[in-house]
Amino acid sequence: MTGTPVLVMMSGGVDSSVAAALLKEQGYDVAGATLKLWGGDSDSGCCSISDVEDARRVAAQLDIPHYVFNLTETFDDVVVNPYVDAYVAGRTPNPCIECNRQVKFGAFLAHADALGIELVATGHHARIEDRDGHPALLRGHDPAKDQAYVLSVMSPAAIARTLLPVGNLTKAEVRAHAERLGLRTAQKAESMDVCFITKGGRTAFIEARAEAQPGTVVSTAGEVLGQHDGIHGFTIGQRRGTGIAMGERAYVVDVDAPTATVTLGTKADLLRAQLKLTQVVFTHHAPSADESITVQVRAHGEPVAARLDGATVVFDEPHPRVAPGQIVAFYRGDECIGSGIVE
Repeated sequence: MTGTPVLVMMSGGVDSSVAAALLKEQGYDVAGATLKLWGGDSDSGCCSISDVEDARRVAAQLDIPHYVFNLTETFDDVVVNPYVDAYVAGRTPNPCIECNRQVKFGAFLAHADALGIELVATGHHARIEDRDGHPALLRGHDPAKDQAYVLSVMSPAAIARTLLPVGNLTKAEVRAHAERLGLRTAQKAESMDVCFITKGGRTAFIEARAEAQPGTVVSTAGEVLGQHDGIHGFTIGQRRGTGIAMGERAYVVDVDAPTATVTLGTKADLLRAQLKLTQVVFTHHAPSADESITVQVRAHGEPVAARLDGATVVFDEPHPRVAPGQIVAFYRGDECIGSGIVE
């Protein structure tokens, strides 16, 4: 540990600031690096010039080297453009997952390699610990902040070289550490939502980059209920903002891109016994088809009992349909063992 080099991904927030500080206290040879990903408007609390400056100043406080990696072109290519394409195709993407997969644990690791640094670290609220002889990705100690879900796309090789110093702390404890050290980020607000979309601006963002596909809104019986301005404004499970009054709570139960048709139905119409996945990855060995696991379909969703039969999730009890493009993470107890994208 003493003198071992580690490159800490510093976003300019309190979690990554404390991660760098804790590692330095533990004797690591720490350097910080901030990723410049998005150059446009943002009100999410990350990816701005001020965030880069916050990270730089924290690094100066800690007396560690600080780098800035400009990955805006990569971010556009692998996160922003696919995000727009997905909505146009009637899917609901998770850009933060793809950022983790291809940027934070893809391009960032390549930069660490170029610097000759094997270990990397982030401020994610998750844990990596030895479990039966392999480095396991585990839920964070603070249930309200647990981020194992968004790290479920990590490869075993990436997990083996990653440190998560704040995973055993609550958010309050992280802020207390920052206060103790006098870090300028101690009371900084958390980043929220998608960094390249301003609040309420998803539709406008997509329409500025792709042609809208107006079409028809129908019931599950095929009755025409109205018209819509573009399928990119809808996602499976959506209840508000459909522009249609049915006399009872109505949910988007299907979005068909080739015909630009949006189907509304009841909550019962959303229920499914299983769902098919693509791009399935495992952080360690895959569960057997008869092994009982839990799955999580949202970042802070409740675990749901299920089995994994190849690339198909089979729920113990019918579950509301998950939008195509979303991530389903798999868990064996508190260990996140992988994930897949809803097909």
